[in-house]
Amino acid sequence: MPDYGHPLEFGAFVTPAAQDPDRAVTLAEIADEAGLDLVTYQDHPYNPAFLDTWTLLSWVAARTTRIRVSGNVLNLPLRGPAMLARSAASLDLLSRGRFELGLGAGAFWDGIEAMGARRLTPRESVDALGEGIDVIRAVWDTDARGGVRLDGEHHSVRGMKRGPAPAHDIGIHLGAYKPRMLRLVGAKADGWLPSLGYLRPEDMASSNKTVDEAALEAGRDPRQVRRMLNLAQNAFLPTNRGFLQGPPEQWVEELLPLVLEHGFSTFIAASDDPRTLQTLAAEVAPALREAVAAERAGAGTPTGPVRPVAALAARRTGIDYDAVPEALRADAVEPGDKGYAKVRHGYMQHGSPGLVLRPGDAEGVASALAYARAQDAPLHVRSGGHGISGRSTGDGGVVVDLSRMDGVRVLDPGTGLVRLGAGARWGAVASALAPHGLALGSGDHGGVGVGGLATTGGLGYLSRAHGLTIDNITAVEVVTADGELVRADADHRPDLFWAMRGAGANFGVLTAVEATAAPLRDVVLGQFAYDASDTAGFLRAWGEIAEAAPREVTAFLTTGPGRGGGGPVAQAMVVYAGDDTDLAVRALEPFLAAGPVLDQRAQVAPYPAILPHDDAPHRGHGLPASRSGLLRHITPELAGGMAELLASGDTYFMQLRQVGGAVNDVPADATAYAHRTQNFCLATMSSGPRVPRMDERWAELEEHLEGMYLSFDTRTGPEVLARAFPEPVLGRLRGLKAEYDPGNLFDKNFPIPPATRE
Repeated sequence: MPDYGHPLEFGAFVTPAAQDPDRAVTLAEIADEAGLDLVTYQDHPYNPAFLDTWTLLSWVAARTTRIRVSGNVLNLPLRGPAMLARSAASLDLLSRGRFELGLGAGAFWDGIEAMGARRLTPRESVDALGEGIDVIRAVWDTDARGGVRLDGEHHSVRGMKRGPAPAHDIGIHLGAYKPRMLRLVGAKADGWLPSLGYLRPEDMASSNKTVDEAALEAGRDPRQVRRMLNLAQNAFLPTNRGFLQGPPEQWVEELLPLVLEHGFSTFIAASDDPRTLQTLAAEVAPALREAVAAERAGAGTPTGPVRPVAALAARRTGIDYDAVPEALRADAVEPGDKGYAKVRHGYMQHGSPGLVLRPGDAEGVASALAYARAQDAPLHVRSGGHGISGRSTGDGGVVVDLSRMDGVRVLDPGTGLVRLGAGARWGAVASALAPHGLALGSGDHGGVGVGGLATTGGLGYLSRAHGLTIDNITAVEVVTADGELVRADADHRPDLFWAMRGAGANFGVLTAVEATAAPLRDVVLGQFAYDASDTAGFLRAWGEIAEAAPREVTAFLTTGPGRGGGGPVAQAMVVYAGDDTDLAVRALEPFLAAGPVLDQRAQVAPYPAILPHDDAPHRGHGLPASRSGLLRHITPELAGGMAELLASGDTYFMQLRQVGGAVNDVPADATAYAHRTQNFCLATMSSGPRVPRMDERWAELEEHLEGMYLSFDTRTGPEVLARAFPEPVLGRLRGLKAEYDPGNLFDKNFPIPPATRE
């Protein structure tokens, strides 16, 4: 049979002897340190001379750092598939993706029956294993709707809840020798794991043929099945004493045909000798890999990832999937992949991208951009968090998802200098900074991503005390449209540094920022609910109180239309940026006079605690129509217009965020966000047929507004840009766009057209 092109892996098959349990663990640690890929243990639960394999696998996973663990193979008749699926996913999550599932149909039935399991015939045991695989995969498939249901002859599951999802796509490999089991391998398994000795060399070709034919009948590519082999009766000796009993170079010579002629790519040495495992990793593995690579290069053997036929059918036109750079392939997600549902949508917007690339560093981002430029498909960039405007996904395009670039480092606790990956979420940032007594203002939700906020503004609970998020950024690291990795700050590329803080999505992919966090541990949070039936009067009163508050206070007010014949209810979140409760009480008490108070509470809380966050994958809640504007004061005209909009029912959400204070200390020309005189940001949302009516009323309000905040507005176009970037800001941005992105590669997130030569 031909070489299937899989990368070579090497492992250990260690005896789980109960009389010396430490040795079984120590050998795994040695294999881990030596650089082997996999450590496995046989599973005979009826044998009291052996440790329980599942307990041992858990212990070994905790004692090692990089090596994967697996049963060789687990006894399914004594380990129910529903519970095994949960246990496997849990161990995979705890070990950060280092568990593989080896399964067997059962062999020593006297011992199995003695432990309470029903004896099965060979045919029945294979059928039971097939049903068990179906149950396990269904439990892991958390993208599917509903519970797991299977009414099998041997296994029944009646609405079991799915999950948890494993940390990675766990491979299921089967120990198999006879035709019925081999056909099951081809139809359902990810790997075939026989043992040399039980599998005769003269049977390898016919066994592979059976697996391949079954795979094709099931609509699978035979290359989806990795060929693995347990190597028994092996030893490293000075001279040749037989097959795999000799020096390392003899092992390489004897294993090479097994790769090239029979497709085996994982070799697991059955040995409890530390030197054997170390020699396998240090001498045989690199030499055999080199020899196989040379042969494959000469033969043109395909070595890329193998995707199921159904996944290939889901590919979109305009994208050259085979050209995805090697460094990005392992984490790339296509429409037919299992993980697609977790990365396809934005927080608000439903998406169906043709490809999601997930680089892990700036070099990967540059590679992703170079690839994306060559495709006939739109490009979207996603920082990893949620957003309102819905620009981070789309239909049929390429998404560059930065969520893996989520590091948070405190560079200097004394000065508050921190470094944040663009893919981090602000809840994680707050939690990482809190032990150092630091906080960096962001939005009002911990699920927002660093990259989106740090390139737009950052209106949060600390804004009046410490400024916008962008006001605290001291350096940015960016991959530009031509793939250049650039660091910009006040002294290096100051023009780009200026543009990135407010209009950054137009000039490159932000990969990291450095910022100065404020010394802050606890805040005082006041929460108030008001009867806002006299909406206009209430809004005016609340605005006057908010403006008069000390700059340690930042207040957000959220309202919606009244329900059940009652007037609207307004809810305020008022944050005092400090833990002096006496000063905080004096600052918060005036808010009680804004209108009839329905509820009130105040508490001292760590800053991270006031940022709700949900790290679950985005499901696309449904993209609303959102409008935003900035205002200096809540004038009678504005209060009346807002009250009419609420009363109409044409908006289901209206929010006032307070700015001013430290935000307005910054000169208007210091950043591309030039709005440094306003005291409030107003946002409203609507959907469906109410949107045109909301827009009619919004147009009347907009006459009294000064500028807008891009992240809260779903509109695009010249009129929107003119309000977001008043001249001379927009002209300067267009000039810089012509310099840094003349081809307008970054044209999805409120695109700024490059200036023309005229």
